[in-house]
Amino acid sequence: MNYTLNQLQIYLKVVQTMSITKAAEELNLTQPAVSIQIKNFQAQFEIPLIEVIGKKIYVTDFGMEIAKSAEGIIDQVYAINYKTMAFKDQLLGRLKVSIVSTAKYVLPYFLTEFLNNNPGVEISIDVTNRERVFQSLANNEVDFSLISTDINSPSFEFIDILTNELVLVGNAQTALQKPTFAFQEFNKELPLIFRENGSGTRKIMETYLKKQGIHVLKKIELQSNEAVKQAVMAGLGYSIMPMIGIKNELKNGQLAIIPRSGLPITTTWKLIWHKEKSPSPVAKAFMNYIVAEKDAIKQKHFE
Repeated sequence: MNYTLNQLQIYLKVVQTMSITKAAEELNLTQPAVSIQIKNFQAQFEIPLIEVIGKKIYVTDFGMEIAKSAEGIIDQVYAINYKTMAFKDQLLGRLKVSIVSTAKYVLPYFLTEFLNNNPGVEISIDVTNRERVFQSLANNEVDFSLISTDINSPSFEFIDILTNELVLVGNAQTALQKPTFAFQEFNKELPLIFRENGSGTRKIMETYLKKQGIHVLKKIELQSNEAVKQAVMAGLGYSIMPMIGIKNELKNGQLAIIPRSGLPITTTWKLIWHKEKSPSPVAKAFMNYIVAEKDAIKQKHFE
């Protein structure tokens, strides 16, 4: 056996996401690079780790055992790093956060200074949808989550950190051609573009349309806000999107806001955690940092 720590990390991420593409995105690698590392890792075992059936990944029982071992090895490596930092009398540990996809435009600004001041802290971020975010909290897989939808469960506590506005947008050229179109036209030649089931943005969008008495028959469903944004810019349809993720496209004229009754929809970004979870020293420090610095961060980066 001659596998590397990098191969273990890549393999574990593929198992966690059940996707080469998603693993590549979360690891900031190209899809071919991930595929090559998985192939080289598999070559060291006579028993299959992963099977691909109909373009879908399935992890074998043996593969799951290897994934558990890989996670243990990686945790031990982190532990060595933590002990080294402990002798330097620095805050150390891992901070695990799950976020909805649009939170990637928010979270980095609330992390940068904290991580710069605490070099012994490592961060693990799982980018997913609203449904999976709450599941990760319930399963005690993360310290915190970042979402912008209402919390209806008494199991969670939260800190409000930033206002979130959602607007109806379209390709700038097509939006200007039909500035007064009615929502009923979405059932004809103007499709609405939705996120997948489980997405918080989709839930907000469906709630709004229901309140407006609009039943949408023709729609496109995509798996990420980036995909939705690209589809809208290409003129495939219209969507209700968080303002924070489309600021540049609005400024350069690739997208246009379409005013409508009841819009924009205002929600609040919340840092949430399970109230029964015992926070680690790193989690406590991050929570205290957010409480103390959130207003200054908002003023510096978002106003």
